[in-house]
Amino acid sequence: MLVSLHVTGLSIAFASSEVSTGSKTEERSMGNEMAQHAYVGMWVTDDGRIRHELLPNGRYDEARGSRESAYQGRYEIKGNHIDYWDDTGFTADGRFVDEDTLHHGGMIFRRR
Repeated sequence: MLVSLHVTGLSIAFASSEVSTGSKTEERSMGNEMAQHAYVGMWVTDDGRIRHELLPNGRYDEARGSRESAYQGRYEIKGNHIDYWDDTGFTADGRFVDEDTLHHGGMIFRRR
């Protein structure tokens, strides 16, 4: 966003960025970054009970057993580390040990 200020014949222009947590601008920016991330997609425990989908918009949707969308929230990946912020306020993290294996909450997820 470009903001202009006119003070007694003097024009000053400066760039302003929106950085408020949870803003649509932030989500769009994070979504674009996550859409290009190699870890976006479906991750499933070996028994198939927990299905964890990392969406390209920086959000996740986790199903447990027959309970679809049991947990939803946002995520952020830095290197091989992932942080989760559930919509209810719960936080968690995990680690990608290779391109097809995620360790999270004492569980092992595989890419599907």
